[in-house]
Amino acid sequence: MHAGLEEPGSFADYPGALRWLFDHVDLERTSRIRDPEQAFRLDRTLALLKQLGNPQDHLRTVHIAGTKGKGSTAAMLAAALTGCGWTVGQYTSPHLIDVRERIRIGSRDIPEADLHRALTEVAWAARACGVDHLHFFEILTAAGLHYFAQQAVDLAIMEVGLGGRLDATNIITPEVCAVTQISFDHMDLLGDTLGAIAREKAGIFKPGVPIVSTPQAEEVEAVLRQEADRVGAPIRFLEKELAFSSRFETSPRHGPHCRIGLETPRTAFDHVRVPLWGEHQALNCGLVLAVVDALRERGQALREDAVVEGLAQTTLHGRLEQVCESPRILIDGAHNTASIAAIMRTLPIYVPYDTLVVVFGCGRDKDAKGMLKAVSMAADKIIFTRTRLNPRAADPEALAEQFAEMSGKMTQTAATLGEALDLARRAVTRADLVCITGSFYLAGEARRMFIAPGGPAAGSHGRAYPDDGPNTPR
Repeated sequence: MHAGLEEPGSFADYPGALRWLFDHVDLERTSRIRDPEQAFRLDRTLALLKQLGNPQDHLRTVHIAGTKGKGSTAAMLAAALTGCGWTVGQYTSPHLIDVRERIRIGSRDIPEADLHRALTEVAWAARACGVDHLHFFEILTAAGLHYFAQQAVDLAIMEVGLGGRLDATNIITPEVCAVTQISFDHMDLLGDTLGAIAREKAGIFKPGVPIVSTPQAEEVEAVLRQEADRVGAPIRFLEKELAFSSRFETSPRHGPHCRIGLETPRTAFDHVRVPLWGEHQALNCGLVLAVVDALRERGQALREDAVVEGLAQTTLHGRLEQVCESPRILIDGAHNTASIAAIMRTLPIYVPYDTLVVVFGCGRDKDAKGMLKAVSMAADKIIFTRTRLNPRAADPEALAEQFAEMSGKMTQTAATLGEALDLARRAVTRADLVCITGSFYLAGEARRMFIAPGGPAAGSHGRAYPDDGPNTPR
């Protein structure tokens, strides 16, 4: 029996349920996956869900895969459909501060009482069907689907955690599959070529289920088309089968922003304001409109004006989010080369500043060289640090040494994020900007410092990750 599981039929309290959850292996934070074939399997999730009454079969879903932009696309799609009067569930990962962020309905994280209940029911389902060696993500996936079915949401947006083919979310048959930009990440698990990575992502394709995608590299597009043809699913790309346009503009009301358009035989979106910063978000927003068009093609009544009004209400934490005004500090959870490059292109356009100080930390398993090259595009000064939340965090001194080989820009190192922020504060004026990026865990630690000081971190039930005990890395 796992710690916290009480007789005769429930966890004693919510912290006990969380202790049980965090007692399981979290592959997002594992420093090395010894046996990927054993780690990534669908049979455990399927057995759990069968014991829970197969909630996935009672839900309409949209499945989102890709390397970058999945969370942004999910947030904008949820806002657009909520604007149409739908009750929308979101299952995303990772979280910034509180694990409840991963399971949401509308703008509300799952309440503690409901997560307590869902985890209890998943724990008993695991015991009843004899499933052992569950992983953190498998438990949460089952809990999320179970909760969405209980709440009878109109649609659940399911974001792939890692890859696609063997991801725990790949037990659904969605209304639409959406593919965000595919680039290099997790090469040790997904493959060292874009084609191999794309094939893993395409593992979510299902017969007859329409697929929509952002523009992709030629190699990626070829693989996605091949896999779609193999399973018998129609696929459409922005700027190819889907007439898509975007432009950048500035207005007194909205400041710098992108406007997009999408036209199909069913849909005519024109001059739609992208609610999130950056040209890369224009493509993600276009993907949202493509999903809406595919849902309309499948008979769903979604008014274009309601979609646009809903989009305007999009909120998304941890993506170019300002967490402090003096000095100006932004956080972003970008953690691969393409995402970092997008941020470095976006900041000078959307946020005027004299000097940009980047506080940077990343995982040891990431393409540090590519990310550092992207950082050097815009940063005037870099402070290397590491987050206490990720056992895979790279050594700041090693990052600084690697960066020195490619750039002569000023750098410093700090053992902790707190020390890095002290250095940054001493280095900037009101006209300057600090950006904390390189890792979702680093962004989460920073957000907790500014948004919830002395709050969730003070107790295990609200923690992003407990510091010890049940979350000891494996």
